[in-house]
Amino acid sequence: MTAASGEPLLEFLEVMRRLRAECAWKAGQTHRSLARYLLEETHETLEAIDTGDAGHLREELGDLLLQVYFHAVIAEESGEFTLDDVATDIVAKMVRRNPHVFGAGEGGTPEQINEVWESIKREEKRRTSVTEGLPPGLPALLYADKVLDRLQREGRPAEPAGDGVGDRLLALVAEARDQGVDAEQALRDAVRRLL
Repeated sequence: MTAASGEPLLEFLEVMRRLRAECAWKAGQTHRSLARYLLEETHETLEAIDTGDAGHLREELGDLLLQVYFHAVIAEESGEFTLDDVATDIVAKMVRRNPHVFGAGEGGTPEQINEVWESIKREEKRRTSVTEGLPPGLPALLYADKVLDRLQREGRPAEPAGDGVGDRLLALVAEARDQGVDAEQALRDAVRRLL
């Protein structure tokens, strides 16, 4: 593999602009009409990760990148923002949230680095509730994990309120967090082993 020159990314941007101009289907798409494809491609990328097939992952990352470019070109046409704006924003965020690499901050353990990230994120977002900013469509285990994480960071108790199925599932997510296990991925792996 060779170092990236950036040329294929620029070429892809021009391809997407041309497709929007010359393909009736692509010209008719909106952020909303493409939302289902973004979700689908995200799930296909996750599936490729689960299989461990690098070629499949490479293809699905391309399809996911297509969604990013597609949305950026639509926004560019309406004057909302450009792909460069998207890249500028994410570069600034990565530099800001990684002071151990780009600033005077110190490294530390992965847990300490993550805590600095979360601290900076909390300061930037200034959320008024634990669930603010959490998409309601997240898979339930991931949603539970995020809520438990936020409650823990606020020092609030996160014990299930009863003994129903939902409470027991929440307790399992809490147990997984305590063990450093991603409950969503663990369940996906367990289901895959059934097949």
